[in-house]
Amino acid sequence: MSMSVEMFIALRYLKARKNGFFSILTTFIAVGGTLLGVAALIITLAVMSGFQADIRDKILGVQSHIVVTRVDGYPFTNTDEIERKIFETDKNILGVSPYIYRQAIIRNLENGATSGLIVKAVDYKMENKIAGLSDLIIEQDVSFNNDISRRQIILGNELARSIDAYAGSEVALMFPSDITSIPQMYKFSVIAILHSGMYDYDSSFGFIDIKEAQKLFSMPHEVGGIGIRLKNIDKALAVSEKIQNALSESYLSRAWIQMNRNLFSALRLEKIMMFLILGLIILVAAFNIISNLLLLSVQKFKEIGILSAMGFSKFSIAKIFFYEGLIVGLMGTILGIFTGLSISLILKYFDIFKLPKGIYYVDRLPISVLPQDIFLVSVCAFAITVLAAIYPAYQVSKLNPLEAIRTQ
Repeated sequence: MSMSVEMFIALRYLKARKNGFFSILTTFIAVGGTLLGVAALIITLAVMSGFQADIRDKILGVQSHIVVTRVDGYPFTNTDEIERKIFETDKNILGVSPYIYRQAIIRNLENGATSGLIVKAVDYKMENKIAGLSDLIIEQDVSFNNDISRRQIILGNELARSIDAYAGSEVALMFPSDITSIPQMYKFSVIAILHSGMYDYDSSFGFIDIKEAQKLFSMPHEVGGIGIRLKNIDKALAVSEKIQNALSESYLSRAWIQMNRNLFSALRLEKIMMFLILGLIILVAAFNIISNLLLLSVQKFKEIGILSAMGFSKFSIAKIFFYEGLIVGLMGTILGIFTGLSISLILKYFDIFKLPKGIYYVDRLPISVLPQDIFLVSVCAFAITVLAAIYPAYQVSKLNPLEAIRTQ
């Protein structure tokens, strides 16, 4: 492809910065500022996107995609009827699992260590189908056969560690009594330990058999709610609305994104704010491009007059300086994309940073490089540098060629 005269002169001007260390320095600052801004934005967006994806996957690893409960919070007995209506609602539904939640205190009978926990009573086989519990098991007793029997419990690994329990330990569960102030106490055997990667779940959840819970809590044939698993989690809101319309007003259907709305809204807001804040680095680099081109126009004042005398129009001269600003901005953007992607991939595959488990939902730095984020950063950075090149080019086009030629 043939190169335009304006582009050729712009490249020559960029290479032939022999006069003045300051002009060379401003060029490096302009390129470096754009590079740093683009790289910082790509790395930050990769981390924020990684947090969103990792937290979502871990939440859905132990939480149902849709939950159906009574509006008043009371348990219900017509479980079969509700399940039938749920399956008739949408073909996207994979399975359901009834459950009962109870708060309790757990005590290790061997050393007396105690902790609070949330007991979730489930049918293990049904819950395993919708939440994949068996994939989370990291330690199990020899008697464990992918089911929970009478007076057996599965604990989160952080909870088990806090009370120094292991698969095979004997523990006591103490539940508050609705009738007397004396808590109900039952002996359980720890049948397995699971690790979901979500600290809040691993440090506070335990699973027992739902039929056993119905006996202990005097809830014959009653359940607290029904969890639902979908083929496509992105359709959870639409399916939840269908289920809500199919059930009576006494029941409430909620999708996973509704149950975790505050968390994901906060993450989305943080991502937007970080984009805006780090975008200021690119704006600073844009001002460097402006100052760089203005400085070049002063240095090339005589050459501009000669070009005008040779027949170059003001528009052609403006294009020369516009192209130079474009080249500087493009170099910074390309180098920034390469640097940002390189650092992001290093952080992703080498697991350099560890996060405090008690503070964050995850225990490692998650990285997710999304093509749309790269495209957005590239377009914004390039657009800013293009706008930065317009003003100096316009100012150069206004120079008087006769005055430029006379100046020595």
